Amino acid sequence: MAHIIVVGNEKGGSGKSTTSMHVATALVRMGHRVGGLDLDVRQRSFGRYLENRAHFLQREGLDLPMPVIGTMGDGSDPLTPALTELEKTCDFILLDCPGSHTKLSQMAHTLADTLITPMNDSFVDFDLLARLSPEGKILGPSIYAEMVWAARQMRAQAGAGPIDWLVLRNRLGTQQMHNKRKVGGALQALSKRIGFRVAPGFSERVIFRELFPRGLTLLDLKDIGTEQLSMSNIAARQELRDLLAELNLPGVTVNF
Repeated sequence: MAHIIVVGNEKGGSGKSTTSMHVATALVRMGHRVGGLDLDVRQRSFGRYLENRAHFLQREGLDLPMPVIGTMGDGSDPLTPALTELEKTCDFILLDCPGSHTKLSQMAHTLADTLITPMNDSFVDFDLLARLSPEGKILGPSIYAEMVWAARQMRAQAGAGPIDWLVLRNRLGTQQMHNKRKVGGALQALSKRIGFRVAPGFSERVIFRELFPRGLTLLDLKDIGTEQLSMSNIAARQELRDLLAELNLPGVTVNF
């Protein structure tokens, strides 16, 4: 069966679609067969990203690594037939969840072998994982962490394996600010209580907004004729390399 990667967070603007696109495309570039499915039936940022890529490659006559775009089924369970079709040809299936609580998102989390939760490096996003006292004491898990816990329970009852949960600290500041240290300390403490790993994600960079209309990723720049990468682009590639290594996916050796 394909290894299912779920990118989820019940808050918009945390970088889920950017993370989904870069992880999926990087895996294809490394020789793996990857399917992508956008579960956000309204905004469809990940789906649009994939469609933009397909259109750009066709228009420019380019042959760049491309994930298979999955198609949602009909009826009360549109996810199962889509996964069944992708599993025929894919080693990995990446599901990008909406930034809200939906039935499809719940279903996806119960299927996750690897769960990636991007979050902005702030206590506003931290509140989805745990409730804090004014003094910064962890009072208990919050709404999203409780949903992940429920998904883990359902997997255990079904005899499925555990979920490897990775929380990404996106949009990290370049300076060691006081708030950054406090968020980092709170995440490390919470990770031991509710069972996730913490890793740095992507810094805030203009390049990510520029790539979306053409469906491109950081790894495509040289292939489209960008001879000289800026220091920011090189640093962003290293962030992606570190993320793929941290995911520790089965059979994946990071070679870019």
